[in-house]
Amino acid sequence: MDLASWPDNISFLPPDTMSSTGVSYTGGAGTSTQESTSATGVSANLVAIDTLGKKFNVPDYTIKDILSAIPKHCYERSLVRSLGYVARDIVSMVVIGYAGKKLIPLVAFDESDLYSYYVRGALWFGLSYVLGLFGFGLWILAHECGHGAFSDYQNINDFFGWIIHSYLMVPYFSWKFSHAKHHKATGHMTRDMVFIPHTKEEYLKSSGVNTVAELMEESPIWTLSKLIGQQLGGLQLYLATNATGQPYPGYSRIAKSHYAPASPVFDKHQYWYIVLSDIGIGLTLTVVYQWYKNFGMFNMAVYWLMPWLWVNHWLVFVTFLQHTDPTMPHYADKEWNFARGAAATIDRDFGFVGQHIFHDIIETHVLHHYVSRIPFYNAREATEAIKKVMGEHYRYQGENMWISLWKCMRLCQFVDDQDHAAKGVYMFRNHNNIGVKPT
Repeated sequence: MDLASWPDNISFLPPDTMSSTGVSYTGGAGTSTQESTSATGVSANLVAIDTLGKKFNVPDYTIKDILSAIPKHCYERSLVRSLGYVARDIVSMVVIGYAGKKLIPLVAFDESDLYSYYVRGALWFGLSYVLGLFGFGLWILAHECGHGAFSDYQNINDFFGWIIHSYLMVPYFSWKFSHAKHHKATGHMTRDMVFIPHTKEEYLKSSGVNTVAELMEESPIWTLSKLIGQQLGGLQLYLATNATGQPYPGYSRIAKSHYAPASPVFDKHQYWYIVLSDIGIGLTLTVVYQWYKNFGMFNMAVYWLMPWLWVNHWLVFVTFLQHTDPTMPHYADKEWNFARGAAATIDRDFGFVGQHIFHDIIETHVLHHYVSRIPFYNAREATEAIKKVMGEHYRYQGENMWISLWKCMRLCQFVDDQDHAAKGVYMFRNHNNIGVKPT
């Protein structure tokens, strides 16, 4: 298999790929030249009403406007610098893990005192939490590999991406291919690949009712239970059954899996790369089993299993909040184009962890959807550049992300395009009597 011959992630949008995205290269920087995804084109000057009752003006700027605003040096990628971040995260995990192994047993412990067990348990739990933070940092660097933002050398990108993602039980090439499709169709109701919201009609059908009026307000306890389920099992359900992805009628849930080489998620020529992804997962399971046999369940759980569960949590936590917000639109095919879809994302603030451990994936996600080949260490500068083009369409939310998570679970239950004049532009609605009531 020649890795260099693979179809690369085209989210960078060089001129020779523009036709595949439906984005017109007409107009210059600073213009609002109309773009089109079909012969009829998208509508201009659309106004919708978001969940909070505020006007949402649908973007009309072009992708060329965005690309023209970004300084050229922001596109430069350094293999040495990227490997430095990989080494930093791995060394941090090793040092922290070793320190925990040596220091936690020194804490006073009395087998007859239940409190001692709580203290020791909290310390081991805290250790796994910190290891999970750096584990997700490594996941992000492998994600950069999949986008080609890690270095100029795709074979090297894929090698390190495959190693890191396999260790974290994510099928690298499977993720890379489906994630590329997500970037090409973000916010598109029938082509996006993940976190596709139910329409009002779908939501009513799944709830077994005919009208919104028949739905009872969701209790906070039920919301919390759904939230816990999403955070604990969301990633594995997505990988195993394509949950929150496109339905692909006629395929069983397992047949839509990211582990199935013949899954409709992938193109036929990608078959053997999905197999290679599965081999990576198999090797990791073999190593983890030997780890358990040689060092015991407790050691394996503290240093791999629990940090892995934290990585799963952070991945769902971050991606859900990147693509879900009461102000965020989704589009029917007739009103979607690449520039609009990429703007249907949001930057948030996760403080020190977001900037220094999660490599700015939270703080610069809007830019990432416009130009995913820009490495994370140049993304803040590029973000400032595109803000001038995006204007009011640039989304940023600085509130505590845990509060945002709860709000989004309560406010964003389904989408509808019937509560405003802009048909084909879907905004979030809910039946919890919060914000605009759905019809």
